[in-house]
Amino acid sequence: MINAINSSLLKKESIKALKASFNNAKPCRHLIIENFLSEDVATALYENFPSIKKLNVKRKSINEKKSEDYHFERFAPVFTDVRNALNSNEFYSLMQEITGINGLFSTLDAMGSGLHQGENGSFVDVHVDFNMHTEKNLERRINLLIYLNKYWKNEYGGNLELWDKEMIKCHHSIPPNFNTAVIFETDDNSPHGYSKINIPKNESRKSFYCYYYTPLRKDFVYRDSKFIPRPNEGILKRSIVNIKETIKVNLKRALKLVGFKNLDFQDKNK
Repeated sequence: MINAINSSLLKKESIKALKASFNNAKPCRHLIIENFLSEDVATALYENFPSIKKLNVKRKSINEKKSEDYHFERFAPVFTDVRNALNSNEFYSLMQEITGINGLFSTLDAMGSGLHQGENGSFVDVHVDFNMHTEKNLERRINLLIYLNKYWKNEYGGNLELWDKEMIKCHHSIPPNFNTAVIFETDDNSPHGYSKINIPKNESRKSFYCYYYTPLRKDFVYRDSKFIPRPNEGILKRSIVNIKETIKVNLKRALKLVGFKNLDFQDKNK
């Protein structure tokens, strides 16, 4: 595990600083870490990142346009190496120390780790994430995103936006630069997304994700993912999104009550 992570982040003084930064961050507890992976590992991920055509899950709706996949056997071995590093007991301990959340771990399935990629015009509207792995009855607590865009330019857009709970202010706009990691708590205080990108034909927005869970807490209340319109969006889109999300949330809540566990309607076996 240690060889995949930038060794400077593993020093006691670094961990102490990361913990303080995470706990003091607004609007949600989060960290932005440059040079997160070892340089050679990050470069190997970039050079072997699969083409967007090879990512089999396509998310396309009024609220998002991106591709993703989580079948690591289809990727270069370095991707499995990084997934194993992020799923090691050593890294779990590091994440627990930084976040103060005991018992963190990930899963070796679609809800655990994978790749995201967006071509020109890709976007994901602001949303809060689902908070439960419904098949395993686990509570989602932390997101880790590692960006792998070596030659990204500011004019491409696609910054990760972190909004406040009331959707009044975007507190942070984080460029998806190469080997930058963003770690944030997935609660009601973490609306996030990115605006439509404008990039050359041979470019794409690439990231590696890993989600961390704990057993369900006693006061846990299920929440599905939910898109939340930005305040500057038109009334038509705001109305459509609000109606769509209300129907989706109520439908999934009903399915959960009758014991239906797989609440992601996308085909995960493509």
